[in-house]
Amino acid sequence: MRISELSRASGVSTRALRYYEEQGLLQPQRQSNRYRSYGPEDIERVRRIRFMLAAGISTELASELLPCMVDDGDFLVPACEDLLSEFEREHARISAQVAELESARRALAGIITATRTSLRVASHS
Repeated sequence: MRISELSRASGVSTRALRYYEEQGLLQPQRQSNRYRSYGPEDIERVRRIRFMLAAGISTELASELLPCMVDDGDFLVPACEDLLSEFEREHARISAQVAELESARRALAGIITATRTSLRVASHS
């Protein structure tokens, strides 16, 4: 199938599919006319790529991890034991980012509250 067909079948834009190819996540066959040619298995591969990206995994790390990932019906799980430490590192990295965002959100909420209070006091003066 051509890239436009893969795009329709996977629900992913052709631009994103080309990016996945640039990042080494997809390796389409090339026809004699130089068109990309994808197989039905690439629909599943794109689904797996999207799942990993949604989990916060970078395309660089995803290209390393994808060959060892299997679908257990609910999630992608590593078939290679040594990948667990990679996922634990990613989980810790994302958790730290979430904590930073929570802190920023609290600070922003404080600023908003203080500003509203200040504006109410100033308007009643």
